[in-house]
Amino acid sequence: MRVLVTGHNGYVGTVLVPMLLDAVHEVIGLDSNLYQAATFGEENETSNIPAINKDVRDVTRADLDGIDAVLHLAGLSNDPLGDLNPELTYEINHRASVRLAELSKEMGIERFVFSSSCSNYGAGVDDWLNEESAFNPVTPYGRSKVMVEQDVAKMADDRFSPTFLRSATAYGVSPRLRFDLVLNNLTAWAYTTGLVYLKSDGTPWRPVVHIEDMALAFVAALHAPRELIHNEAFNVGRPEENYRIRELAEIVAEVVPNSRVEFAEGASPDLRNYRVDSSKIARTLPEYKPKWTARRGAVQLYEAYQKVGLKLDDFEGPRYRRIDHIKMLINSGRLTDQLRWREAVPA
Repeated sequence: MRVLVTGHNGYVGTVLVPMLLDAVHEVIGLDSNLYQAATFGEENETSNIPAINKDVRDVTRADLDGIDAVLHLAGLSNDPLGDLNPELTYEINHRASVRLAELSKEMGIERFVFSSSCSNYGAGVDDWLNEESAFNPVTPYGRSKVMVEQDVAKMADDRFSPTFLRSATAYGVSPRLRFDLVLNNLTAWAYTTGLVYLKSDGTPWRPVVHIEDMALAFVAALHAPRELIHNEAFNVGRPEENYRIRELAEIVAEVVPNSRVEFAEGASPDLRNYRVDSSKIARTLPEYKPKWTARRGAVQLYEAYQKVGLKLDDFEGPRYRRIDHIKMLINSGRLTDQLRWREAVPA
């Protein structure tokens, strides 16, 4: 298939694109390249595919000409970015996503796979949550994902088949590594300081998924028979990969030599608390066979940090930290407060 991947230069996109190429798809990327200066390690195949340097808010019908399927990852990727300007979050994550779906339908693109999130469940409960459980998002980021699902689901018909992948909290090494994700962050603290530093009290539940397993879900949805994925939502992860945050911290302390768990002064509970049943995707899509565990992921991260000699200032500062990187681009005058480049989008 000829597949458009929005956000192909992001944390997940840089892992997904090589998988699609290995599956002999023709891949076209679309990205505004906000994080081009935040490459961790070496670039990969995303730099070699045809790409449209464009904000997802500006997609046109011409960009979708000849496309067979859209895998939509682009958007503001976390709660701190979402909180920076909630209205902008809704503009990019919600309205631009719905418009992209509308244009895709108009252009006769039947398959539309949306990168949703288990953040939809937000302030959940200790009981297991499945795809039929109530939404209860607690942030603009989570609410924007819910709104896209609700609006795009209404568009489904014989000509347009959306699928919603509600991924667990991601972790793992990527050329565009994020350090605002719990396992990535805890392992970085442990490696650079010897402390597995918890900013909450560690009691909330959180499902986690390695980005390779997350990317595999997109490939599996792309390949699945239409009747299995038409207008369906899937929690992405493994049921056994649900942990309390403090349990993840303990895993990291066991993996990183000479490290120990420490709580920040005044650490309080995180409102986001959800334990997610992700058995539906494995039951429905035979191609989805996730392989990673949090412990194995912590080992991968620790080894990657050793290889590059990661420093505390790298991941707590503007180089890799998404919110600080965006603020740096705005303060330097390269980016407007609407997250648009003042000059042409860099190649």
